[in-house]
Amino acid sequence: MTRSDVASSHPHPHVHAALSAGVPDSAVHSRLVQRLRRRYADELALLPAGAPTCASMTACLAALAERGHDLSARLRILRQLVMERLVVLDCEQGAPLADVTRAVTELAELALDAACEDAFAQLDERHGVPTTESGQRANLWVIGMGKLGARELNVSSDIDLIYIYDDDGETTGRSDGRGQISVHEYFTRAVKRIQVLVGETTEHGLVFRVDLALRPNGNSGPTVCSLEALEEYMLVQGREWERFAWMKSRAIAPRVAITGGSAQALRGAVLPFVFRRYLDYSVFESLRTLHHQIRDHAAKRSAGRPERANDVKLSRGGIREIEFTVQLLQVVRGGQFPELRTRPTLEALQRVARAGLMPQATADALARAYVFLRQVEHRIQYLDDQQTHILPTQDADLDWIARTMGFDSAGPFLDALGAHRELVAQEFDRLLGGDAPCKGCQKGGTQADANRHTPPDFDAVAALFPDEVRSRIDQWREHPRVLALREQARGRLLRLLQRTGQWLDEGRVSQDAVLRLLDWVEPLLRRESYIALLLERPAVHERLLRVLGAARWPARYLMQHPGVIDELASASMQDERFDTRAFESELQARHVALKSTGEDDEENLLNLLRRAHHAELFRTLVRDVSGKLTVEQVADDLSALADATLRITVRWCWPRLRHKHRDVPRLGVIAYGKLGGKELGYGSDLDIVFVFDDDDDNAPEIYGALVRRLINWLTVKTGEGDLFEIDTALRPNGNSGLLVTSIEAYADYQENRGSNTAWTWEHQAMTRARMIGPTLGAGRLARGEAGADSPEAANEADAFGAALMARFNAVRHAVVTAGRDIPALQQEIIAMRQRMRDAHPVPVGQFDLKHSPGGMVDTEFVTQYMVLAHSRTHPTLEPNLGNITVLRLAEEAGLLPQGVGLAAGNAYRSLRRRQHMARLNEQSTQVAPDDIAAERDAILALWAAVFGAAQGD
Repeated sequence: MTRSDVASSHPHPHVHAALSAGVPDSAVHSRLVQRLRRRYADELALLPAGAPTCASMTACLAALAERGHDLSARLRILRQLVMERLVVLDCEQGAPLADVTRAVTELAELALDAACEDAFAQLDERHGVPTTESGQRANLWVIGMGKLGARELNVSSDIDLIYIYDDDGETTGRSDGRGQISVHEYFTRAVKRIQVLVGETTEHGLVFRVDLALRPNGNSGPTVCSLEALEEYMLVQGREWERFAWMKSRAIAPRVAITGGSAQALRGAVLPFVFRRYLDYSVFESLRTLHHQIRDHAAKRSAGRPERANDVKLSRGGIREIEFTVQLLQVVRGGQFPELRTRPTLEALQRVARAGLMPQATADALARAYVFLRQVEHRIQYLDDQQTHILPTQDADLDWIARTMGFDSAGPFLDALGAHRELVAQEFDRLLGGDAPCKGCQKGGTQADANRHTPPDFDAVAALFPDEVRSRIDQWREHPRVLALREQARGRLLRLLQRTGQWLDEGRVSQDAVLRLLDWVEPLLRRESYIALLLERPAVHERLLRVLGAARWPARYLMQHPGVIDELASASMQDERFDTRAFESELQARHVALKSTGEDDEENLLNLLRRAHHAELFRTLVRDVSGKLTVEQVADDLSALADATLRITVRWCWPRLRHKHRDVPRLGVIAYGKLGGKELGYGSDLDIVFVFDDDDDNAPEIYGALVRRLINWLTVKTGEGDLFEIDTALRPNGNSGLLVTSIEAYADYQENRGSNTAWTWEHQAMTRARMIGPTLGAGRLARGEAGADSPEAANEADAFGAALMARFNAVRHAVVTAGRDIPALQQEIIAMRQRMRDAHPVPVGQFDLKHSPGGMVDTEFVTQYMVLAHSRTHPTLEPNLGNITVLRLAEEAGLLPQGVGLAAGNAYRSLRRRQHMARLNEQSTQVAPDDIAAERDAILALWAAVFGAAQGD
């Protein structure tokens, strides 16, 4: 079996483990190892056995100090000993890639920390302590970029560093009053000293080559800058490619700045620069340009030197393309999906797969390729300790690489290498090339070609459209937003319109869809990323037009929440359904990710909830207008989404409550009305009642504060909009009652115990009531939010949720099965129905689908009556099963004439469907009576069968 055979069958997606047992005594082929064993024979044993770690390398430094070596020599000798050890571990013992990269990374961190300590000691003695204007010691942060920041350093890598200090000021000077310099000058001199200790070549070589080219303003900028200057640079001058560079940035030295927490101040500047608040598809073109430059440079280097085409890092299908693939997905979506933010490439691949941005099989294949290519890269560098990534041309060297990679000879090794590189190249080209070729966009070329060709003329684009659309586009000629566009963005807009016009001419999209697209685009012209997204993803563009053309309300929703169009990128989305467990798990993961970077403040959590809810609602809407869901399925999914949002909001609000007295709240949310009956629509408010089951003396005040915060979280408008309108009028005593009551008080009120009891209409509402249950496991999630580690606490929370639901179900059972005076019940329900008709008058000659006699409300009142009047003797009617099911069961039980219940149920379904479509098209729900005569008559027959005698009909 070859190494590639093992790799293809390896079960772990990260493939951290070595895929070969190694080749005994193979390290001696390395000319680097030969040289080191001759030069440092007496020192090799000073490095403790095993994979080098920070602790073992620190011990080695101490041993070298005892032999009289100064810091510069100690660091360089240590580096040579570590390199010799890594060749042995990797090639002879089959060490995992992570062991090698971690050792080199920790060597860099250790060296830079020691260099900082030495530089500060010298400069403090000469110039005093660097002090900010606030009187605190100024801090220098050594920022590791690229592989160093991601803890992925290779064995002969240079290190990309940026030096930042926290604030300006001056040093205190020496005791004689001299030597005072600015903080900037102090750290500039410190950087020079660090460079000498780490980057200069001596008789023992160097520790690392240091590259400062990634600093603000590149090689023309100062070697060190303040945090304020960095923030200003990122805001004003930061370029797209720098966002990719900063994504892997990490403060790596001095250690005291990291452990003391001062380096956390960098997050406020770096995170908003790298990860934008919106989906950022404009980076596609930037990365595409950068990658073309890299490929062109590699091609020029290999011109006349064909062996240089075998660069495992920079050539087609190399390491860089894997890194670019995953970084692009992270940068585009990392602002809205914080769980994507991670530095190591292998971990990032798994995160983008878990987020559904890449098939898991693709992520696993890229991970295998990454490990393979990195291990090849290391073997290339083991040969002579050169910073090269090009396969050697000597047969003996190539054969050595092949054997230490687990192959019998160079031939099979090169085949495996080619297969990995081809897979990487195809995935990279697929990502940067957008979707499949856009037929008709540009004959004979891919969409990537279309994106890069010269933008069409405004007149030529307008001419593609019929008069009504053309006149609208003509208005854009002098539109301030269009005139303010950069040339690149204007070109994107014109190419997008050109493609739209071609599709309209082909009949793929409707004119209504195009006009609504123009309405949608116009206010978003300053947010160029949306245009970039549609241009990069023709499938998203076409799906958007189809949604816009289906009905008016989706267009309005998209104008309010434009970011949801990214949901259209998933081709399988239309065939899925809302998944409560996945929704809550993903939100939990995002919360944890925000918490890990200190961004879990209330505003971010409010926006996170809103983005997630809006995205899921839009997914349901797309399935709806595409005809994939029935009206009942839409209502089921919207109700499940509301349930999940309420559960998450309770969990997130509770830890932020000042006077909470336990890890998990003992609060229940009772759903009434449309939510209770799982008939929620797109714009429905939530009828909910809150109860608690907690014996704490302060429970009423504590849960009152929780509910007020909860309602605020659900209703307040942020930059991402709001969630729901909340109606708590169905609580005991209505709007004059307490916002939250104990379950005992709620039960007494509903079961008519005492002088303060529920009215019949409240019992009608109870027929559709249900308690929102902890579907995912409230205890486990709450434990994650609160940081508690006790499994007992989690189990207690889940047990409480089940017990409270059981108590509510017992109250509902007692209410709906209570013995009643049937004639009196009939009269009360008839009177209540008349009051509702009086409150909703309908114009003569019109039929209101909901309120007219023979409408939906008549059906609902009948089913409520059937449950209250007959559940005691017909238990099948008791569960909260929905109006249509109750009518069918009542007919089967002989409580309705044969066929009446079934006909009324079908009529109710038809009216719901008509009402749903009217709202989607923003049309009136009042129609001509003749249009729905059959449905009206079926429901009137139901009403007469149940209440006819009571009304004297």
